[in-house]
Amino acid sequence: MLLNKRKFRLETERMTLRLPLHGDYRAWSSLRFSCREFLTPWEPTWADDHLSRKAFTNRVYWANRSMSQGTALPLFLIRRSDDMLLGAITLDNVRRGPAQMGTIGYWIGEPFARQGYMTEAIASVVHHAFTRMDLSRIEAACLPENKPSHGVLEKCGFKYEGVAQSYLQIDGRWRNHVLFAALRHDRRGKTA
Repeated sequence: MLLNKRKFRLETERMTLRLPLHGDYRAWSSLRFSCREFLTPWEPTWADDHLSRKAFTNRVYWANRSMSQGTALPLFLIRRSDDMLLGAITLDNVRRGPAQMGTIGYWIGEPFARQGYMTEAIASVVHHAFTRMDLSRIEAACLPENKPSHGVLEKCGFKYEGVAQSYLQIDGRWRNHVLFAALRHDRRGKTA
């Protein structure tokens, strides 16, 4: 499904979710830098040039290309009241054919954590994926000790599916991850 990338937006109660723009570099690099200690325990090791303008430019090009090709939906969380960048969410690895699924990943700046922003973002992206992109399954994974992430996924209707051994390299080590999924027509745990 091709979407008009320049005009694509998802609106939540308090935010606009949109593709990153070249002009977002300062806000993005500043937020990532100031929240480094908060973010790095949950993320792959940052490359030496992670916060560089060149790396960000590559990110913007990747976002636009992925959106155009229908393989990912990489969005920044922008608070409407003051145009503040809060974090990002990406629906990635979109697979078509018999799978009709994708994987979400997300991060939020420490000053904005635990205020319901990510719950709004996940709910909006999942709704869009099910109703507009015709996906059937959305997967997510997080570290076992990341209880806030478990909670936000469960609040958004994701259900625990198991543990993947050595799933991703996080903070320099191969780490197990807890797997969650949301299904468009979820009947798990329901009786006829």
